[in-house]
Amino acid sequence: MVTFATSDQLLVVIDPIARRMDGESVRIAKDVLSAGAARTKVCLPEDPEEFARVLARRGSRRPVVIGDDHALVRTVSLLHRQRELAGCALSVVPVGSAVSLARSLGVPVGAVAAARAVLEGTERRLDLLVDESDGVVLGSLRIPPVLAREASAADSESRAGAGPGADSGPDSGASARPWLRTCQSLVRTLVPARPLRPAQSVPGPAGPSRLRIEVDGEILVDLDQPVEAVSVTPDGSGTAAVEVRPVSVGAEASPLLARGRLVTVSGADFRYRADAAVSGPVRRRTWTVWEEAWRLTLPR
Repeated sequence: MVTFATSDQLLVVIDPIARRMDGESVRIAKDVLSAGAARTKVCLPEDPEEFARVLARRGSRRPVVIGDDHALVRTVSLLHRQRELAGCALSVVPVGSAVSLARSLGVPVGAVAAARAVLEGTERRLDLLVDESDGVVLGSLRIPPVLAREASAADSESRAGAGPGADSGPDSGASARPWLRTCQSLVRTLVPARPLRPAQSVPGPAGPSRLRIEVDGEILVDLDQPVEAVSVTPDGSGTAAVEVRPVSVGAEASPLLARGRLVTVSGADFRYRADAAVSGPVRRRTWTVWEEAWRLTLPR
């Protein structure tokens, strides 16, 4: 195994869900980090409360989270509420069923590549969306929220054919075994598909939403204009990019675009997906861009 030269002292916090879902990737990442850092302390919290205690007692060690998007958001939220986020360089090794957020931020999704980035990468300061209840958004938020199975489609694509710590080659999986594809097709034909469980879907509006959307105090769309979708994403320059898609009548309506530091959405009860979680219903929510509010280690 290659040893990386670094004087960092790492606190490796392994999310319990990651351990259960993909213990092999967790082991690979832990081995690479332990071999490459001068001193590595590994913690195995069993629940969110213990996770928070471990993070609070990190001392001068640089925290490295091994887990999925939920674990990453939980870590950033804890550090933000403790007002220690700006002074803490965070690293993550994505392991689990939801890793699209980490990937969108530039973190490699393979265990080996992500662990190497922790050891050899550079810190990048990133903007953050913060609402009035101290909730944080790292990547983007969407109204209305998508179904959970839709949200995980990108994750499934990124992991399709990938083994622990590395991408699979063209000869891996069913693509190299036609007989396996035949068996799979036969099973799908004979066994009826399981219905979507209630926990896998997110309640949403029955039709178009009627919302007032304000950007830096200016109304972008009002209650009289029904909208199909709204997205808000930090653009890396201290502002958020806002896109509103009005309901089309006849020809497709062009999206309404704006940028600003303060975004307020109000109107009838609405839910929204922020990163890996769905929140609501609420009738009003304001997000403020915190410029360069947190630091993430990314590949050079």
